Amino acid sequence: MRSPDGVDLALFTDGPADAPVVLAVHGYPDDHTVWAGVVPLLAEEYRVVTYDVRGAGASGAPADRAGYRIERLVADLVAVADEVSPGRPVHLLAHDWGSVQAWQAVAEHPDRFASFTSISGPSLAHLARFRGRGRLRQLAKSWYVGFFQLPRVPELAWRSGVLGGVIARREGVPRPAKLDGLNGLELYRANLSGVRGDGRTTVPTQVLAPTRDRYVTRELLASAAAFAPGLRVREIASGHWLPRERPDVVARCVREHIAASPTPAPASPTPPAASHTPRAASPTSRATGRWVGKVVLVTGAASGIGKAVAEGFEARGATVVTVDRDPGCTHRVDVTDVAAMERLADEVCAEIGVPDVVVNNAGIAVSGPFLAHSTQDWQDIVDVNLMGVVHGCRIFGARMRDRGEGGHIVNVASAAAFTPTTFLPAYCTTKSAVLMLSECLRAELAPEGIGVTALCPGFLPTNIAGSARFVGVDDPEAEQRRTDRLLKRRPYPLEKVADTVIKAVERNRAVQLVTVESRAARVTPRPILRRLAARVRP
Repeated sequence: MRSPDGVDLALFTDGPADAPVVLAVHGYPDDHTVWAGVVPLLAEEYRVVTYDVRGAGASGAPADRAGYRIERLVADLVAVADEVSPGRPVHLLAHDWGSVQAWQAVAEHPDRFASFTSISGPSLAHLARFRGRGRLRQLAKSWYVGFFQLPRVPELAWRSGVLGGVIARREGVPRPAKLDGLNGLELYRANLSGVRGDGRTTVPTQVLAPTRDRYVTRELLASAAAFAPGLRVREIASGHWLPRERPDVVARCVREHIAASPTPAPASPTPPAASHTPRAASPTSRATGRWVGKVVLVTGAASGIGKAVAEGFEARGATVVTVDRDPGCTHRVDVTDVAAMERLADEVCAEIGVPDVVVNNAGIAVSGPFLAHSTQDWQDIVDVNLMGVVHGCRIFGARMRDRGEGGHIVNVASAAAFTPTTFLPAYCTTKSAVLMLSECLRAELAPEGIGVTALCPGFLPTNIAGSARFVGVDDPEAEQRRTDRLLKRRPYPLEKVADTVIKAVERNRAVQLVTVESRAARVTPRPILRRLAARVRP
């Protein structure tokens, strides 16, 4: 098709002709093929339209620098929308410089768009007003902007093939076309002086923020919340070229955003920018706080640490799924039952969503000397304390990975993980295994944006002693009552433990110690701990 100022634009379509349109706009130095993995995933239910922006791919190039001004890019985008979906708003998807122009388009022509998904591209208006935390880091990441302003040097870097080769090797993407790289330099040279409008829009908008983006910070992308009421920022474990690296995640996020966006009334073609006055968000439309809208699943949540942690996350606005084999939780499940855990995961993920945080807290204790432990004692404690954690990590960790939006796993170990005793050999062994499992998982899942924390509390006023099994003693019931009373005298509120857990997740701590004895045991040399263990008998 021909642009409003006479530049030929190459359009590409896929999907049912009568379906709602998803219009995808590529960035620099790409062409429409950046969406090659996303298009077939969306084309099953949408008509997906991509095009080469002016100066890229099979489209024509303007005769001069003024042809790359943002108003020309926006005019092209709106003209394409009018061409492929006359009178009906389109769902906009954009990456990098495609997002830069798309932000301008949804601000000036909101009635033309039913939803907007932005990836790694700020509005020029947002960029001009970006202050505070992250600004210096963003300036450092934007080094290339200054480089592109230099005379002749960027052109030489493109013509020699050096710049294209660096991008391909560094980012793991196909080598960009030299001509696309050369033409696109004008985007930076034509648009970084002066900003049009205030950047505000009422179009339902979400931002996909790659966690390993070398060029754009999450803080800059999240700053758009001041310009788009109800903005949702979703962190994705990926580099800058998210559409190429995780097309499945992009397609899913677009589908979810479209489903959550209100169905707009038919639009008149190309409404004038001056007619738009952004309406203020309602008092309840802008939820605040990190945990609002997040899903947290806690096992062993009927009492003790699990109950306190569940209540702590719930108080912060999270949707909390509580799991225990005892009644009183939202799901009655035994963590040792693999099939039941799989069913739990399927049900929770289908009805609520993949958990953002999973707290594997369920645990039991067996107290007494090693030689008094039966094989069944060992089997029972390993099944709950270790394999229950393994099941939670494996089943929910896989779903977190496939979702692509990161997450966090908290495995409740204990100070017993690094404190030898003569009266808790099985308990210490399983908790030590949980600590090492957590360390291994943390290394493995870090590239997926999934954090793992091992929680290592000391003595706390929980019910674990009251439900523990005592072996090798004359009166197990009396010993159980005595130990239970002793633990419950500990003046350490479980609400404080919950606050510590939540802070550990927010700060992505590898190991979180709780109570003074936990911290002391962690730093005490092992020979001293062994000598102390030999002197303390059950």
